[in-house]
Amino acid sequence: MTRKHERNGLSRRRQQRKIRRRCWEAVMDVLVEHGFGGLARAVEILVNEAMQLERTAALGAAPYERSPRRLGYANGFKQKRLKTRVGELELAVPKTRGVSFYPSALERGSRSERALKAAVAEMYVQGVTTRKVAAVMEELCGLDVTSSQVSRAVALLDEELSTWRERELAQIEYLVLDARYEKIRVGGSVVSCALLVAVGIAPDGRRTILGLSVSLSEAEVHWREFLASLQERGMHGVRLIVSDDHQGLAAARTARFPGVPWQRCQFHLAKNLFDHLTPGVSPSEASADLRAVWNAANRVEADRLLSLMVKKYAPVAPKLAAWLEENVPEGLNVFDFPVEHRRRLRTINGLERLNREIKRRTRVATLFPNEASLLRLATAVLMEVDEEWQTEKRYLPKANPQPASTRS
Repeated sequence: MTRKHERNGLSRRRQQRKIRRRCWEAVMDVLVEHGFGGLARAVEILVNEAMQLERTAALGAAPYERSPRRLGYANGFKQKRLKTRVGELELAVPKTRGVSFYPSALERGSRSERALKAAVAEMYVQGVTTRKVAAVMEELCGLDVTSSQVSRAVALLDEELSTWRERELAQIEYLVLDARYEKIRVGGSVVSCALLVAVGIAPDGRRTILGLSVSLSEAEVHWREFLASLQERGMHGVRLIVSDDHQGLAAARTARFPGVPWQRCQFHLAKNLFDHLTPGVSPSEASADLRAVWNAANRVEADRLLSLMVKKYAPVAPKLAAWLEENVPEGLNVFDFPVEHRRRLRTINGLERLNREIKRRTRVATLFPNEASLLRLATAVLMEVDEEWQTEKRYLPKANPQPASTRS
């Protein structure tokens, strides 16, 4: 190495040290001035500077440096917005000319984004090529993909997601179950695929996503296998199961959790009410009567109000009265649990956010080539949400030790 090259190398290292020092000074200024409110801006500065240093290493030379080791040239920046847990970041992604480069910090990306890219790319490779899918892939990936590239990306991602799905569980007091459907391609046909999701609430009041399962049906065997897998991973201590009246769930629930009370979702029961109204029955009045049952002070009062409601509608709508008498008690088991917990336990609405988040990602892919592709994306989405939940405050407040049956 000549002295000139040594001087160039020393100059480049000094320049990098100055950049790092300037970066840290800027970060400290932001944090001192704005505290935790400036965390997003601080991370933004760090990521932008790290990407520029990484580009310098990839090029083999600093900006404007003349060096025989230079592999390419800087080619400006591309603006990119990235949503993170500390806020939205405005990033300036370095571009290059003459050498392939993309910052590793962005290349790793979020799990759900990588899963969505893998799902869309897999559709493309397997021949499910429509203009819409091609446009989505180009927007997300920015390049054409080969089957080998997809295979490598999928293998790395699946290993991480599988580890999370199979992690050990602990004691769970409340188990909340729900199912939704997505479209997948099977043997040249498009069919609906059931996606089962389980959320648990621990004794300390914190919630966690326990797991998920994908199958072509929502039959009893699917639910039973799913619930069995949760128990095999260590879930125990369940005091109440909350769900809608899903097909196949009742028998599976009884088989795997004999004696555990079931709280049927009051929100879905209220919607089902409209399917049993007859001419001459006011929908608003019937809804108000049912809400009074839900909002009763205790189980005794709820049973009394339900009995009055059945007697009220029996003469004019006997089928409605029979439905009320048979189904509404399934939504009253929550009264046997602490008053502080009832509001969050009487419905499965707490899972609606999960469903919205899953839908927001799956509607981009539109159609999945197989069950594994759907499982991959759904796992990635739920894994990210679960990590956010671990940093939030308790989902359920601490309950009063006085028995719920003696309190209003």
